[in-house]
Amino acid sequence: LKASVFGPCFITGYYDYEKGGCRMFKVTFSFEDGSMVETFANAGDNLLEVARSANVAIDAPCSGNGACGKCRVQLKSGELESKKTLHISDEEYQAGWRLSCCSKISADVNVLVPDIASAYKSRMKVADLSSKEEIAIFENAKSDIQLAGIELKNSLEVVDVLMDVPSLDDTMPDNERLTRALRKYLNINRVRIPYVVLKKLPDVLRENNFAVKCVIRATSDDMYVYDIFGKDEDVVIGGLAIDIGTTTVSAVLINMENGEILAKSSAGNGQIRFGADVINRIVESQKPGGQKKLQDAVIKETINPMIHEMCKSAKFPKDHIYRMCVASNTTMNHLFAGINADPLRTEPYIPAFFKTNSLFASDVGVDINKDAHIIMAPNIGSYVGGDITAGTLVSQIWNRPEFSLFIDLGTNGELVFGNSDFMMSCACSAGPAFEGGDISCGMRATDGAIEACTIDKETMEPTYKIVGDPGTKPVGLCGSGIIDVISELYICGIINPKGKFIREGKRIKHDKYGMGSYILAFEEEAGSVKDVEITEVDIDNFIRAKGAIFSAIRTMLTSLDFDVSMIDDVYVAGGIGSGINMQNAVNIGMFPDIPIEKFHYIGNSSLTGAYLMLLSTPAEKKTYELAANMTYMELSTVPIYMDEFVGACFIPHTDTSMFPTVMEEVQNR
Repeated sequence: LKASVFGPCFITGYYDYEKGGCRMFKVTFSFEDGSMVETFANAGDNLLEVARSANVAIDAPCSGNGACGKCRVQLKSGELESKKTLHISDEEYQAGWRLSCCSKISADVNVLVPDIASAYKSRMKVADLSSKEEIAIFENAKSDIQLAGIELKNSLEVVDVLMDVPSLDDTMPDNERLTRALRKYLNINRVRIPYVVLKKLPDVLRENNFAVKCVIRATSDDMYVYDIFGKDEDVVIGGLAIDIGTTTVSAVLINMENGEILAKSSAGNGQIRFGADVINRIVESQKPGGQKKLQDAVIKETINPMIHEMCKSAKFPKDHIYRMCVASNTTMNHLFAGINADPLRTEPYIPAFFKTNSLFASDVGVDINKDAHIIMAPNIGSYVGGDITAGTLVSQIWNRPEFSLFIDLGTNGELVFGNSDFMMSCACSAGPAFEGGDISCGMRATDGAIEACTIDKETMEPTYKIVGDPGTKPVGLCGSGIIDVISELYICGIINPKGKFIREGKRIKHDKYGMGSYILAFEEEAGSVKDVEITEVDIDNFIRAKGAIFSAIRTMLTSLDFDVSMIDDVYVAGGIGSGINMQNAVNIGMFPDIPIEKFHYIGNSSLTGAYLMLLSTPAEKKTYELAANMTYMELSTVPIYMDEFVGACFIPHTDTSMFPTVMEEVQNR
C-alpha cells in the first residue's frame, strides 16, 4: 500500500481492507440536561465499549451481554448497526431506542443517554448536616460503643512544640531540633519526619520563631509527624470513613479529635458500568489494563470527586485528612487496592489478604494527605468482607446474651447470627435487585427514586414517596420501593404467588408476548422518557433475590439446630432507601414471620462501623477480634441450601405455614 493511503491509518488504528481507506466515525453522547460528550470510534466498535472508553456512564449490570436491558439509549441522528432485542418493543425500536451493548458503530451517530441509564453515576449527593437525622445515627453509635466499654480515642493529635532559636553556638539542623523537642514532649525515642514535612520545615520554623504545632501519630514506641503549622493556626485533624459498596459508595469527613461529622456524601460506584456483580468486575479486571481501569473507576471517578465535594462543602483542606478507614466486601477491597482479585472467583477461593495495615493514600492515589494511613475493616471470607465486620461491630450482637440476626442487604446478602458466646456468618448471591439492578426501572436511592408505596385494593391506584425535594418526579424504583410495591401487589390480589398478574385495569398492561406489568407513573407523570413500571420479569428477579436471603437464614439456623422462633432480634442494614417496611419484607417472604417489633433498621452499618474504627483505635482492634472469632459458612457446600432456595422462590413461600400472619392477611383481603 502506498504511504499516502496507509499513513492516516496509523492514527486511527483501523484499516478497512475490503473497502479501502480508514473508517473512523464521530460518536456524540447527549444527555437530558443538554450536555454532551464527543468522541471517535472505529467502524464495528461496540457502542457500550465506546462509552466506557469516553467515561460516559451507562448502566450495564450484566456487563454488556444483553441480558438486563438497562443500557438503553435513543438514536437521535446517524446510524447504528443494532439488532432487535426482547428488551425493546417494536414501538420503542421505531422511536430510536437501542441497547448500547448490542449496537455497533457504522456511521457518525448521536445518541441520547437517559437519566435512568446513568442514574448510578449522576446526582452525587452531599448531605445537609443541619438535618438531625443525618448525624443522629453516628452520635447513637458513639454512645452505644462507649456503653460497651470501648473508648473513643485514637493515636492522632495536635501538639504544641517550642524550640530554642538556632545561633552560632547552637547549630543543630532543623529536623534534629524538632525531633529532640518532640522526644522531650512525649518521651518517645523514635520520631519519623517524612519528606512532605521536611520540605515545609525551614520556612514554618522561621516564620513562627520556632514555636509550632505538629500533627502526629503517637504509639508507645513510635511517633510519625504528618504535618507542621504555625503556633497560631487553628488546626483540625481530619479523617475519612468510606463504605465501598458494589453499587453505591458512601463517605463521611470527620474531626478526629471529637468525632464531629464535617460532611457526608454518597455516589454510585463508577465500576458498575463494568457489571453489577463482583464476578463480572473480576473478569473485567483480568483484561489488559483492566486492573488499573477498575481501580481508577472507584478512586479517580468516584471517591476523589466525593472528597473534593465534601471538602468544598465543609471548607476543609483535603491535605488535612490524615487517616482513612475503608469498609467494603472482599472483592471491592482488592479492586480498590489494585490487587489481583481473580483467585477469589476460582476454587479454593483464596484472597490476597483478610487484613492489612500496609496501605497509604499515596499508594492508591486517594486525594488526601499523601502519608495518610488507610485502615481496612478485616474480611472473613471470599464473600464476607469488611463491610460485614464493620456492621457487626455496630449491631453489637457480640455484646448481648440474646440470639440476634444481622442482615446486610446489598448486591450480596450477608448474614451474621449469634450472641456474646459465638457468631456464624454466611453470604448469598442476592444479585443487584436490592439496589435497583436487574429491575427494568430500578435505580439506587437517589433523587427520583420511589422509596415507599401503597396501593389501593379497589382502584389499584398507587400512592408513593419519592427521594428528593418536593415536586420531584418519579424516575424509577429503589430497593425499599420495590419491596413495598411487590408486597402491595400480592396483598391486594393483583399478582399470584408466582408473581404473575391476575387482575386487569388501567394500571395493568401486557406486551405482545403476554408479559404483564404494573404502571406506577405514566410517561407524562414521570421524570423519565417512559412509564415507570414493574414487570413480571422484574418481580421474578426480585423473588429470586429475596429467596436467596430467606433460604440463607433458614440454612444457617438449621445447621445450628435453631429455628426462626429462637431469634430475639433482627438488625437489618443496607442503603436501599430511607428505611425498609419490615412488614412488607415479611409479606413477600424475605424475612421470617416473627413479631415485627423484633426487627430494627440500622441504616448503612458498614459506613457507621468504618466511622467508629476511624475514630477509635480500641473499636478498630475490637473489629479485628470479631473477624478472627467469627465462623464462616460456605453455603454452596451445604446440601440443603438449594432445596431451601427453590422453596423460597414463591410469595411468600411454597410452605405457607411458615408465614401464618401473612396468610391471615391474604385471606382477609
